[in-house]
Amino acid sequence: MTGREDSRANDLFYTCSLIDYIARKTKNKRVTVVKALGKANVAKIYELADVYHSDNIETVSEEFVAAANIVEGDFDNIVAAKYAVPSHWDIGKVYKRLILGIAREKDINIIDALWEAYDSFVSEKIDDYNSSFYYDAPQNILNTFLTGRME
Repeated sequence: MTGREDSRANDLFYTCSLIDYIARKTKNKRVTVVKALGKANVAKIYELADVYHSDNIETVSEEFVAAANIVEGDFDNIVAAKYAVPSHWDIGKVYKRLILGIAREKDINIIDALWEAYDSFVSEKIDDYNSSFYYDAPQNILNTFLTGRME
């Protein structure tokens, strides 16, 4: 570990931030992007995050949009937001914390935990920037996922 957090946690942060960046760019829900990328590409991003992080996120996103043939959708939570919009880095951090919690609580690997996080009702709650859910305490977001209901 170098720096303030484990390097693998930082790799996950980048992976989640890139997913959010691609979703915003292509106007797709986050789960749509994750499923279009597929587990192999998501694992590749996670494994090579330290390399990709050195490159421009726009360039990296273009590469994966083309490779996964992600087409433009009609989901635009940025335009729909009535309040300040969190950055893709902000949302990447929210998902990173959730995924680490899921992996720990369910004793599963990071990629499977990522899949569960994005393919859950919690993902839609996080992506609603008109609610306060995305900036709830990380433990509250994890508990909502684990219990399957809003607290």
